[in-house]
Amino acid sequence: GAMYRAMALYLIRKGILPEEKERMEEACENAEISIVYENGAQQVILDGENVTEYLRQEEVGNMASVSSANPKIREKLQRVLASKENVVMDGRDIGTCVLPHADVKVYLTASAHTRALRRCKELEEKGIDCVLEEVEADINDRDYRDMHRDISPLTQAEDAILLDSSNMNIIEVKDSIIRLYKEATA
Repeated sequence: GAMYRAMALYLIRKGILPEEKERMEEACENAEISIVYENGAQQVILDGENVTEYLRQEEVGNMASVSSANPKIREKLQRVLASKENVVMDGRDIGTCVLPHADVKVYLTASAHTRALRRCKELEEKGIDCVLEEVEADINDRDYRDMHRDISPLTQAEDAILLDSSNMNIIEVKDSIIRLYKEATA
């Protein structure tokens, strides 16, 4: 997910619009995206710049939803992902397309309302105003687009374990995923 958001940021910075499929395809080949860990935290590097702080912007999320459906972009990022090993990944098609043979797959979800509340809290902590209803509408729109796209639609892999985090805090989610991993690999 972070890599798709980094690609979306790259396209935005290049002035490419969501409807410009051919320009996206040409531009994506020049983007250099990697993930590093600093002090235990994931950092996303785009063309040598740490862009982690920009990846949660609404504009970036909306562009990622559109651009991630582009086969050339998916191929480019999957080549990058396939070169890594022993990783924990999150994203809307990791279990179905990117790593269909992963040892453990968790389909982590929450209601759109819960996700909007979380997103608004995150934005407000950064000093950014938001309107809950607008954020929730954006989430619902993006979910719909992602679930109905022709290429790699958002869907739960048949062998993924469903985990609804609507009524969980971050510690409970982490503990649940670790428990599921231990059970699946025991």
